[in-house]
Amino acid sequence: MKEVTERPSIGPATFGGVKFLLGWLAASAVVTATQAAEVDVALLGTKLTPLGGEVAASADGEIPAWVAPGAQDVGWSHGQVRGEHWRYKDDKPLYSIDASNVAQYASRLSPGQLELLKKLPGYRMDVYPTRRSCGVPDFVAENTKRNVGFASLDADGLALKEAHVPGIPFPMPTTGAEVMWNMKMRYRGVGFHMTKTVSGISPRKAGSDWLNTSLDWTVFFPWAERGSKLFSSTDGTEAATYFSYFDPVSLAGQAGVVTAMAGEQPTTFYYFPGQRRVRRMPAYSYDAPQIGLDNQYTIDESNIFFGPLDRFDWKLIGKQELIVPYNSFGAYDTSAKTEDFAKQDFIAPEFRRYEAHRVWVVEATVRQGMRHQAPKRVFYIDEDSWTGLMAVDYDKQGQIWKVREGFSIPVYETGTCDMEAQVQYNLADGRYLYDMTSVGVGKDDHRWITENGGNPRMKRGFYTSDNLRTISER
Repeated sequence: MKEVTERPSIGPATFGGVKFLLGWLAASAVVTATQAAEVDVALLGTKLTPLGGEVAASADGEIPAWVAPGAQDVGWSHGQVRGEHWRYKDDKPLYSIDASNVAQYASRLSPGQLELLKKLPGYRMDVYPTRRSCGVPDFVAENTKRNVGFASLDADGLALKEAHVPGIPFPMPTTGAEVMWNMKMRYRGVGFHMTKTVSGISPRKAGSDWLNTSLDWTVFFPWAERGSKLFSSTDGTEAATYFSYFDPVSLAGQAGVVTAMAGEQPTTFYYFPGQRRVRRMPAYSYDAPQIGLDNQYTIDESNIFFGPLDRFDWKLIGKQELIVPYNSFGAYDTSAKTEDFAKQDFIAPEFRRYEAHRVWVVEATVRQGMRHQAPKRVFYIDEDSWTGLMAVDYDKQGQIWKVREGFSIPVYETGTCDMEAQVQYNLADGRYLYDMTSVGVGKDDHRWITENGGNPRMKRGFYTSDNLRTISER
């Protein structure tokens, strides 16, 4: 090994020495990177959870140490209200935060939460014991380990290029884009289906009429089958979605399929019943308003964030201990009444649950030469599950404009956590919306699907323009 450890002589006539040195340096870099990856892998399941969260409790003990949570449900089966069967359903609030005591907790709140407490009279946050309820299937944990030192983004650092899936690509992220891709690639089963999901938009100022919508909705993740595969083997497909409106009358019968590919604008085909035809939407992405929703909801506001990352620079701020929405079963309470859930200015406090958790904070600012309605956004991503919990959008004057909260719950079918329901407050317009809830629909028909089986919606062929036309023209 002597010839490797000694530096070779390099002079004007020793080109071979230069070539040898470059080869030695390259080999050394590979060895160093490999050793670093091995050290990082050893942290998963020891100091870090299998998905990369910190195992240790917070210094004040409010956030407990993580242990594998095991089954979260007690006697639950499909059709029953999920929250009524959660093992911690009898928890009581430790304290409440409102305008009268917000200063006491300001350091543990996001700027968006502080703004809501300031501007919405009667707004209250009930804070419960922290339950680290998010587990991970063995195959997801194993793929996550294999991704350390392997998973990669494209040359621009904005789109996932390769990873072992289903698994978290970057359990120890170093960039904001890596955190956002961890959120996108969290394990949610191979798909999710709601035969009826309910959403609402509060009235315009001085008005009284709500815009209430309901639809049939499915999302399919072709990379998420049990076992292990490379992300590239799915042609870079992130997700495929189908929706069909029931209400209101103005939207009834409209339907669409959306396919999201890593690093590309989503491809959307939309069925208009009045025309009895399917059209490809030319630019239905980014901050384009969603059809028929009073300009209150853009495409990329769905699910905390949806779509490509290329209009923003993504800065990883770091990790913070904050009070965040968590184990929020209220938005999935099929037995509740809509009028009890959705108050005039905000979701009723008893349907929201907050806990202290550690979150990754990512700041997105519009890239030079790009445009977006919100030139700055900040995202808060759960360390235990990589679920998006909160987002704050700023306007062109630097003022807080929109505040989103995702209602994350432990998913009994998958053993992980996920969010489908969310709320968004538009402080400039004085309105808010809630989306993807199942409040008041009667039977709980949320289904996180873990096996493809014979379900036609868990196949790529379902999400085509031809199939959309076939199932819509009835």
